[in-house]
Amino acid sequence: MTTIAIFGVGLIGGSLALCFKGKPGLHVIGHSVRPSSVEKYIQRGVVDEGTTSMREAAEAADFIFLCVPVGNLEEYVQKLSTYKLKPGCIITDVGSTKASVAACARKHDLQGAHFIGGHPMAGSERSGVEAASSILFENAYYVLTPDPSTPAAAVDRLKALLADTKAHIVRVDAVEHDEIVGAISHLPHIIAAMLVNQIRGYNEGNPLYASLAAGGFRDITRIASSDPVIWRDILINNKDVLLSLLADWQEETNKVIQVLENGDGAAIEEAFLTAGQFRSQLPERRKGMIHSIFECYVDVADHPGIIGKIATELGNHRINLSNLQIIESREDVPGILRLSFREQTDLDQAVELLHSSGYSTHF
Repeated sequence: MTTIAIFGVGLIGGSLALCFKGKPGLHVIGHSVRPSSVEKYIQRGVVDEGTTSMREAAEAADFIFLCVPVGNLEEYVQKLSTYKLKPGCIITDVGSTKASVAACARKHDLQGAHFIGGHPMAGSERSGVEAASSILFENAYYVLTPDPSTPAAAVDRLKALLADTKAHIVRVDAVEHDEIVGAISHLPHIIAAMLVNQIRGYNEGNPLYASLAAGGFRDITRIASSDPVIWRDILINNKDVLLSLLADWQEETNKVIQVLENGDGAAIEEAFLTAGQFRSQLPERRKGMIHSIFECYVDVADHPGIIGKIATELGNHRINLSNLQIIESREDVPGILRLSFREQTDLDQAVELLHSSGYSTHF
């Protein structure tokens, strides 16, 4: 029997547990320092066994998944180094920064265990074990960052176990991972938050800013609503990479200022053209660092009962509508209703149904 210990059975840890639980030869232990959380894991059927003893879970495990916040990873690695782990035990994590935890693992004697950094690049707008899903990682990239000294057999064992997630396993150097993820995820989160705060400042003097930001602005800055504690830890942990990226961003901003001061229309066109061309080459509908939105916009006439009619029609066909929003500012939005769904399949079914009922949909 292969025993898997998961520390932090929330969205990611719980989803991993659901991928493994019930598979032949696998036994999943969930750990939390809170007895109420352990009880919840068991009641929801996410794990086979639960415990509040970190030592008990760790020393029984063949695989250990650290699914705790980035700011706590090094503390957990240090504690694990004091336990009598099974020879050949594999320790991995799911944090979105990799270099620091890898350096921490190298610093501590893990007594025959192997640390292999991991980062499943998938998530959800929801959080907690209640949002856990066995299909969360399907078709997502799952990055592994083993140290060059890690035995190939250990990496292969972890990859074989992760096959149950149905994710695409990618091997990347830890430092390179932090540089890339810093650029495609951490930097956009900073920019979104700062942009929203800039508009918040303007809005204090003129509330019309918030009113007119109800459409496209709210969409393009949605990641500014991310968990502040989680992002505090991520950004501080990856600060050297981000300081370099922000210097590059400042340079790009200065270029835009210069172009505007010169009234260089051709340069503006070129900037939007090259950005559009590169963006069009990016994979669509693939799970990634920034959560995909499964939503569409619908043009409808302003008739009494029309919104209820659409919602009822979707419900009658058992299509799970997660949110419905009436759009007041349509400057950058191609429809008066925004319909949001949890899964791509729900969105596809809704669009097909709406088209058959004579409605126009846009993305």
